[in-house]
Amino acid sequence: MLPSSAPFAHDQIEALNGVFARTNPEQRSWLAGFLAGYQAATTPALPGTVVPASATQPKRPLTILYGTESGNSEGVAAAAKKASAQKGFVAKLVDMADIGPGDLAKVENLLVIASTWGEGDPPERAAAFYQALLAPAAPRLAGLRFAVLALGDSSYVNYCAVGKTIDARLAELGAVRIADRVDCDLDFEAPAGAWTERALARLAEVTAGEGARGADVIHVDFQQPAQSYSKSAPFPAPIKEMILLNSSASDKETWHVELGLDGANLSYEPGDALGIVPQNDPDMAWAVRHAARLEGDAVIDGVPVVDVLLSDYDITTLTRPVIEAYAKLTEDKAIVTILARNDLPKFLAERQIVDFLEEFPHAMTARQLVSILRKLPPRLFSLASSLKAVPEEAHLLIAAVRYEMHGRGRKGVASTFVTDRNQVGDQLKVYVKPNKYFRLPEAERPIVMVGPGTGVAPFRAFMQERQATGAKGKNWLFFGDRRFNHDFLYQLEWQDYLKDGLLTRLDLAFSRDQKAKLYVQHRMWESRAELWKWLEEGAILFVCGDEKAMAKDVDATLQKIIAETGGRGTDGATAYIAEMKRQNRYRRDVY
Repeated sequence: MLPSSAPFAHDQIEALNGVFARTNPEQRSWLAGFLAGYQAATTPALPGTVVPASATQPKRPLTILYGTESGNSEGVAAAAKKASAQKGFVAKLVDMADIGPGDLAKVENLLVIASTWGEGDPPERAAAFYQALLAPAAPRLAGLRFAVLALGDSSYVNYCAVGKTIDARLAELGAVRIADRVDCDLDFEAPAGAWTERALARLAEVTAGEGARGADVIHVDFQQPAQSYSKSAPFPAPIKEMILLNSSASDKETWHVELGLDGANLSYEPGDALGIVPQNDPDMAWAVRHAARLEGDAVIDGVPVVDVLLSDYDITTLTRPVIEAYAKLTEDKAIVTILARNDLPKFLAERQIVDFLEEFPHAMTARQLVSILRKLPPRLFSLASSLKAVPEEAHLLIAAVRYEMHGRGRKGVASTFVTDRNQVGDQLKVYVKPNKYFRLPEAERPIVMVGPGTGVAPFRAFMQERQATGAKGKNWLFFGDRRFNHDFLYQLEWQDYLKDGLLTRLDLAFSRDQKAKLYVQHRMWESRAELWKWLEEGAILFVCGDEKAMAKDVDATLQKIIAETGGRGTDGATAYIAEMKRQNRYRRDVY
């Protein structure tokens, strides 16, 4: 804390203390660099001060363009900007939401970091740029030098499709590729860092005569400082409470999980997610070992292979890269033909790795087995709490996933790791994953929240935050699940918020309580006149939950409400929603 003798007024000291008290080491390190840069930029040099020659040399411009959904691409872009300064570039970060293809005609040097969302879609904020770039009217870009980094998830068939398409399209428009594209899976940090180093080194070579040369060696570090807990160094959070929210008569299993953060110095905002580092189901690890025909004493670097499979590798998700690697390893032509199937997405969805290995059996060594697998990724869960309401805690809403397939019981990797193999007092390895595009707006702004099932988690955090801060904005929640008597998650809390006036309106949709299934989009349509009124008043619309069905149905209903109730027509509704997205008034966290 600042002492009272600091060169600030009393109210300034209080304000600074209030800010710094809630910062983590990474944030304080960033502030230190910011203040040093600000001091250097705004303080005149003292008489006799020698200005380094490099500071007077011309700098080469660089645009780093990113398209992001969860913030990963933006983080890579920020690291690339920092590294580019060592190569003599003056870089600016640009969100695809804030640029058009025509603007690229004025750019000389371009790095693109593009995420792919779901089955080959661009991030919502990047959709307009992406469509315009692919349109016939896109401008020629003959004077542009570029390189593309693609981020994605190999569990989807159209892995890294957006980055691949942008890379090809820029070349079609006449731009010159100065470094090969790299496609990154969920463990993107190392390959992204290597790509950044190569791309910047190559760009420095081809622009060497255009400005000052920077350092010959650069290093790109995506990790947080050692004392800060992160994805690579998660915090061991003790489980303080686990409560099953469904009744005993429910066919669902949804758990409220409370974690302690004492001593972690972890800071999060409502709308952020908590990453959990899971372990695989032991039964599945043994099944995969058996399907790979490994000996019972098989080891990797002295560690039993089953233990390695438990903690280090994704042994459930069958992906195209897994099939490709297995085909190359075994030289089995029957496996190669699978990759050309028109129904490959269906083939992958109906099988896990163990099924595939059993269907196409080949003996492997332990090292060969892990060579075809990707690293076990952490799982992200929307935070269901506000630090202002529950200091030093993080609450999660976790639905235990269980189902049958090919005669074998299947379990969600992270959900059942938490609910089946941990209990109060045990520790989970966690880290905060910020989601700045799903944050609460200013206190007076009305919000509409659509969150069926576990999608309601961040909206519990929203209400806790608005109650703690005394925010006066109106709040409307659409919630749905299967049955009112058995699956009304956080029922008493919502009813208390409604009674107290914090929750302005609550619309419920329980799909199995009547003959015809009823969902949140149906409630939206029933309340279309009032919903349109809220939107015209400037309300922010939040949607959280299932991307494959719910989010698409909600979007279609929103389009219809704007077109018919708002009188905008089909084209007008499309334009209205595009403007909502541009203004960040339509925010989705779907998965």
